Amino acid sequence: MTSLADRPTGTVAELSAQEATDLVARLRATHATGRTLSYEWRRRQLEGIVKLVTERESEMAEALASDLGRTPHETWFGDIASTVGEAEYAIKHLRKWMRPKRVSVPLSLMPGKAAYRYEPLGTVLIIGPWNYPFYLTLGPMIGAIAAGNCMVIKPSEHAPMASAALARLIPEYLDSSAIAVVEGEAAATNRLIEAKMDHVFFTGGTEIGRKIAQACAPLLTPFTLELGGKSPVIVTKNADLEVAARRVAFGKLLNSGQTCVAPDYLLVERSVREKFAELLQATITEMRAGEPATQRIVNGRQFSRLKGLLDGQQVIAGGTESADHTALEPTVVLNPDRSSDLMKNEIFGPILPIIDIDSLDEAIKLINEGDKPLAAYIFSNDKREIQRVFTEVPSGGAVANHIAVHVLAPQLPFGGVGASGTGAYHGKWGYEAFSHRKATLIMRTRPDLKMVYPPYSERDKKLLRKLA
Repeated sequence: MTSLADRPTGTVAELSAQEATDLVARLRATHATGRTLSYEWRRRQLEGIVKLVTERESEMAEALASDLGRTPHETWFGDIASTVGEAEYAIKHLRKWMRPKRVSVPLSLMPGKAAYRYEPLGTVLIIGPWNYPFYLTLGPMIGAIAAGNCMVIKPSEHAPMASAALARLIPEYLDSSAIAVVEGEAAATNRLIEAKMDHVFFTGGTEIGRKIAQACAPLLTPFTLELGGKSPVIVTKNADLEVAARRVAFGKLLNSGQTCVAPDYLLVERSVREKFAELLQATITEMRAGEPATQRIVNGRQFSRLKGLLDGQQVIAGGTESADHTALEPTVVLNPDRSSDLMKNEIFGPILPIIDIDSLDEAIKLINEGDKPLAAYIFSNDKREIQRVFTEVPSGGAVANHIAVHVLAPQLPFGGVGASGTGAYHGKWGYEAFSHRKATLIMRTRPDLKMVYPPYSERDKKLLRKLA
């Protein structure tokens, strides 16, 4: 294996343990110089991300067409526009985020001056996923850069063309002395974690998230886990069924259902279920007009898993596969066995179960019997029903009368809870995720009251109790 010095600057192939250690040491040395701390450096890197995704959009689209079968428009919508929006929001607010925040002090500490400030964690690791490999890798980078960190980027090996594009493009637009890209499989990730990062940020499935947490635990390395989960959609009799069908279909068809906040299953009031199911099937047909009947699945293992989920289920629409066993038709399943794998695990594909419910009470109870979802959705024009879901269903986020759009608002934190993740990012929350909130306190040397120090008279003790 060649040494790091023999490889392109900022880009590294599969690492040995020693190379991982050396790489992290190099980035720590850069951070120690203070070059990443200035507002100017941070802003230049954020502007570099905007230039990267706008100037090289066609190359990114080609990569996603190869890896995921995406169209150029889907690449723009899912990976380009969202990244630009996040970066431009950070640029606009960066100077304000960096300012120390003054706070008051108790009487006992007057006339002290207290504040807290955000300082970078140091050198961090960002592990990207395959489903939105540009947005969900560059998005966390925006927060890490805004906070002034050095970083290692580990793209997903399951989107090899996108990984190669990130490894090629990032050094062209960003400071390669502070930002390195490592391609490779799980072994590279483990070696980087073992090299003692200051923070690990992972986006991906819950099972791999558990392994990341286990790898971080012996080193006490803090982590953020952006995972998945079975995001439910409740459709009550008070919903606009046409709008609900259109927005559910849109959210599920996007990226072949391979989206962490995609609708995973539907809970529809029995009185409107038949009509809603008809509208949903018609909408899917309409949205897929002119497109292949089937949607591309990322790899053979995931395709086989999805096909297995349909065994023994009542399929009321779709279900066919492509001749080469790489794509699956959008599929609607009615009242699946709730103990089946279809209902126990996140689907992450173009399969959508519909379950009849008799009331909102039943829907809330059913959701809360499982793990806390990454997102919870409700379609209803009844404000009381909406507020009940927001209040009574623990979830990473919640949206009424739409699907997944909360992800596009950098003003909102995005993250999971419980099995769907830990920690949050986007906007200010991304900046804070990669920062340490440091308390600072300036005390005067005068006055220096002797009663604060022992030995204490009875009078001193009484006064100190009043000041506390």
